Amino acid sequence: MTKEFDDAGEILPFPYLPATQAERELMLKEIGVRTFEDLVSHIPAEVKAKPLELRAGLAELELTRELSQLAAKNKPASQQASFLGGGSYRRFVPAVVPAVISRSEFSTAYTPYQPEVSQGSLQAIYEFQTAICLITGMDVANASMYDAPTALAEACLMAVRLTGKKKIVLSEALNPEHRMVTETYARSCDLPCAFVTAAQKGATDSGAALEKEIADDCACFVVQYPNYFGTIEAVQEIADKVHAKGALLVVVTDPISLGLLKAPGDLGADIVVGDAQSCGNSLAFGGPSAGYMACRKEFIRQLPGRLAGMTVDNRGQTAFTLTLQTREQHIRRAKATSNICTNQALNALAMLVYLTAMGPQGLRDLANISLQRAHYLADALTKIDGVELTFKEPFFNEFAITLPADPSAVLQALTEHKVLGGLKLGTHFKHLQNSILVAVTEMNPKEDLDLFAQSLAEVLKALPAKARDDAKQSSSQPTSQKKVLTV
Repeated sequence: MTKEFDDAGEILPFPYLPATQAERELMLKEIGVRTFEDLVSHIPAEVKAKPLELRAGLAELELTRELSQLAAKNKPASQQASFLGGGSYRRFVPAVVPAVISRSEFSTAYTPYQPEVSQGSLQAIYEFQTAICLITGMDVANASMYDAPTALAEACLMAVRLTGKKKIVLSEALNPEHRMVTETYARSCDLPCAFVTAAQKGATDSGAALEKEIADDCACFVVQYPNYFGTIEAVQEIADKVHAKGALLVVVTDPISLGLLKAPGDLGADIVVGDAQSCGNSLAFGGPSAGYMACRKEFIRQLPGRLAGMTVDNRGQTAFTLTLQTREQHIRRAKATSNICTNQALNALAMLVYLTAMGPQGLRDLANISLQRAHYLADALTKIDGVELTFKEPFFNEFAITLPADPSAVLQALTEHKVLGGLKLGTHFKHLQNSILVAVTEMNPKEDLDLFAQSLAEVLKALPAKARDDAKQSSSQPTSQKKVLTV
């Protein structure tokens, strides 16, 4: 192994640090302190990290062996029956997806400014936009966003610009992470926005709550379809109420569900956003992914990011080029609709390849498989004593169940059966302390569904009576279902 020496010829303890001991002492002298400890002496001891106990440098072979041993301790979702969802889903990625996106012409996702050398990338973006329009039922889509939460935040700001109104109403059944990102965007921009979470009856938005919250000063209402709890919202009914107040309807949707459900654009949506993760993109420890945004044709000038268009060159050949680019680093500058500087081109391409490979019938079959298996599992789980569906509304591939015991204890015990049972809803929804969110995809064969039901029955039977009593006490606590935040 290569060794490095300081000015005195002594072997350095950390061979990869660029500064020698003599150089560090010179910097400390210029600062006016004697040691590094003196430099950080103002930091309270209770918050100061202890010195790292680092091992001596390892050879590449030794390092590889040690890291492999550590990695072997992980328990991949592929080796367990996973029912985790809530916005990120384990779905099958056909081999054609990595085969296409790993080609050299797609090795960079940098903005294709020069159309004469970027026809492949530009065509891919154009076809991605076309695919998004087809599945959402909208007129125009941009070249993708970072992810669904940021796409939603941009959509809300877009609605504020279009309507000139300041109030944004968010469905309580919206993914809480989407809500948090949207609120953060509002704090960071110059537009004052008021967020009012609409109170709900059950898992879907009730008409009475909507009519109360959507006043004349409302820029848009945001609904998720299917919503965070997996149930299917009456988007057409909501759209009529929203439009009657002169507001816009923003719909967050799961693209796989649109294989079976009616397109949001056909139900009155004005702006549609979502995430490409479930279409050809692996979970990958939470990212990266790509968000999509589509809207009605008359809103195109306020659409953030950029669009790729198809035209004809001076030789009469089909050509692709960037058209609308309402970004701050171009001629729009201060008048830009957004400061989004790029798009997730590689992840968007993965979604395009996935949708192309599946086709309309394949997407419909996949959605139907998810639907049927989810309902099979829901029936099996609710046959267990004390387990109930939290909401009675129709659902797609996700559903919430209420347990007769502490969900944390139940989910932890299920891991011993190699079952990742779902997400604890009480983390974000105080009135659902005893509920968990269960997601089912094509990656869950019948054996997984039966294993979950059998394991849950055994776990609940084995849990002490105290866990059940704590669960009953928790479920009886009254909680508020309405949140108001002014930014």
